[in-house]
Amino acid sequence: MSSDSHPLRRSTDRAPGSGTLTVSLVLAARPDGGDPGAALDRLLDQVPPTVREVVLIGGPAGRSEERAGLTVRRLGTWDFARGDIPHAGLLAATGDLIVLMNADGSMSPHEIPHYLHYLESGYDFVKGSRFIAGGDYADYPLSRRLGHRALLRVAHRLYGQHLTDLWYGFCAFRRPFVDLLDLREDGVELGAELVAHALHYGLRVAEVPSLELPRRHERRRGPSHPRTLRDGARILGTLLDERPHNTLSRLARGPLRSSRS
Repeated sequence: MSSDSHPLRRSTDRAPGSGTLTVSLVLAARPDGGDPGAALDRLLDQVPPTVREVVLIGGPAGRSEERAGLTVRRLGTWDFARGDIPHAGLLAATGDLIVLMNADGSMSPHEIPHYLHYLESGYDFVKGSRFIAGGDYADYPLSRRLGHRALLRVAHRLYGQHLTDLWYGFCAFRRPFVDLLDLREDGVELGAELVAHALHYGLRVAEVPSLELPRRHERRRGPSHPRTLRDGARILGTLLDERPHNTLSRLARGPLRSSRS
């Protein structure tokens, strides 16, 4: 296969067909979402066969089970108040490719093959977007939409990339990215710090349409709809902390044109 067929592929990338890439799915179950019970069982039944390992953050620690060739490991609950990133789950995952999603029913495992396709085509980091053709959201208050648009403008000016969904937590990436993350338990929304690090290190980022579904097992609404001002300030701080070294020269040149304009 010629290199022109995959212009994004580096010489160190493993091409499709050169070997089996193992896939780990990290599921984040909020400790205050009630007992997922049957909803979690349905979610695991939807995991595609390409995924051989599930790391579940939530439930009794140390439990491991086999489900039709799928290994499910439970690492116990994490302290939601200390941060929204399940650090332990990312570190515990053993696959060559890692998929991260919520376990509250708002994200569908049926979309996972689409994410993996882009990783196998040469991208380093694939993130879902609710705001491109084919994507949609179940509940997104106006205040958060306005704040999100403002942060997207900041990200565009700082990093020179045009994204449409900055903090959606459904994403997939190559395992070496975990070693670059240096994640901090600072309460930043699940996907925001991952995206900021991916942009900071110049990873090849792709957005794919994703349909956010109504959450199936929430006990109360508050933790699933974080305070807009608090989260916006933390995400802005993360974007500024991770900004590339050439940001000042880019800002001096004035507004950037969108690559889609």
